[in-house]
Amino acid sequence: MSDAPQIPGWKHVYSGKVRDLYRPEDGSATMLVVASDRVSAFDHVLEPGIPGKGELLTRLSMWWFDQLAGADGGAAIPNHLTGEEAPADAAGRGMVVRSLDMLPVECVVRGYITGSGWLEYQEHGTVCGIVLPAGLQNGDRLPEPIYTPAYKAPLGEHDENISFEKTVELVGAERAAELRDTSLAIYTRAAAAAEAKGLLLADTKFEFGTDEHGTLRLADEVLTSDSSRYWEKQAWDTGSTPAERMASFDKQIVRDWLAANWNREGTPPELPAEIIDRTVARYRELLERMTA
Repeated sequence: MSDAPQIPGWKHVYSGKVRDLYRPEDGSATMLVVASDRVSAFDHVLEPGIPGKGELLTRLSMWWFDQLAGADGGAAIPNHLTGEEAPADAAGRGMVVRSLDMLPVECVVRGYITGSGWLEYQEHGTVCGIVLPAGLQNGDRLPEPIYTPAYKAPLGEHDENISFEKTVELVGAERAAELRDTSLAIYTRAAAAAEAKGLLLADTKFEFGTDEHGTLRLADEVLTSDSSRYWEKQAWDTGSTPAERMASFDKQIVRDWLAANWNREGTPPELPAEIIDRTVARYRELLERMTA
């Protein structure tokens, strides 16, 4: 991305679809991750961005990192934050983090059946190869959360769902078990916290890396609207259609509008102001409800 801002003392090294990455000019072993206001859908970065999105996501990530570090009374989960303040030019949107050896596994946990999992279940009775009870409906709570890892594909390629056995091949048996058990433990903890605020955490994904001592650390963003699917519990309890039961606190509004107004060929159309306003309102509502 050519629009990554210059930040004094930091050298821009990479931009993804929504985040910009910097390294310190003094060569120290930290990095600066800055969440932009860019929004992507169907493998395209859309125009215009969502004003304030980067700050809202960063604030929610930071809150969750704090909770999981022990502020909620649970066991501390090591993370990648250094505790340093982000530079003024990235205030509110940036996190100063440790340099980690990132693991090539996206750790997905599903507590409810929906999305690609629902499509697979309808055809095979499974989600990512895991056999589930017959008779589930779209949006139903699973008997217990399931761990469905994915291989983090190289830039420009799609992530690929993989078996637990494949993660053993990628990172070794001990580390694979640690990724699975830590991911399930975090999901269970976060889902309980969300439900206490009248929200359901349908599914989420985590990324982990190891530090110089081999310690596993939670990294990237965590439990945000971009990495997780949250639903309104009351609507899920009382809704009569999947759309009513599973109205999510993320960019689904953008996806739905784009699906109805673009054939996925050529350049996507610009997002209308009304779609932008509704989307940022959902991001903000989730942050305010979780952190209240």
